[in-house]
Amino acid sequence: MQSLARLDALSHSVLVLNRFYMAVHVVNLRRAIGLLFRDLAEVIHVESGQYVNYDFVSWREISELKQAFAELEPGADWLRSVNFRIQIPRVIRLLSYDKVPNRGLRFNRRNVFARDANRCQYCGATFPTSELSLDHVTPRSQGGQMSWENIVCCCVDCNARKGGRTPREAGMKLIRSPKRPKHNPLLSGKLNNPKYESWKTFLSNAYWSIDLK
Repeated sequence: MQSLARLDALSHSVLVLNRFYMAVHVVNLRRAIGLLFRDLAEVIHVESGQYVNYDFVSWREISELKQAFAELEPGADWLRSVNFRIQIPRVIRLLSYDKVPNRGLRFNRRNVFARDANRCQYCGATFPTSELSLDHVTPRSQGGQMSWENIVCCCVDCNARKGGRTPREAGMKLIRSPKRPKHNPLLSGKLNNPKYESWKTFLSNAYWSIDLK
């Protein structure tokens, strides 16, 4: 049976399109509901192989009808509030925003952790983000740069063991050589989840590097 979700901004993501149906952001559920409620966006939903547009009121009505007639969709998630229950949208479209996506892939801590799947690149263990750090494969003291090709996800113990040395000097070995990802690693992870299957229609190779907010 489909899950009934509270308004949890961390558990669900929503793809945002501009008014030309181009993917521009991925936002949390709280932000998406706010945009819909203020009539700044509409829901884009797949029905019989076609995309249908709903404003917030009509989407709420459709959700209530689905529940009344027990026509709940496989893989759907539901938001429960005090007064109503509504199916969580996967894609929304901004009604007046017409800017094009930012195609640059940002080099930051979040994307490095996502690229390495929160796995220490020395011991191979997986850790929560709070227990990880970033390591310069070639130390800065030896000319190492802050770049995709020289920064890896590293646990605290391995970071302390390696210190200001190269892996060879520390007697350690990388699981794999760090590289710049071809696609946004956070977005790639979402697309591996069947519940975000509808995103693929709007995410051609040209838009795999959209910003996550």
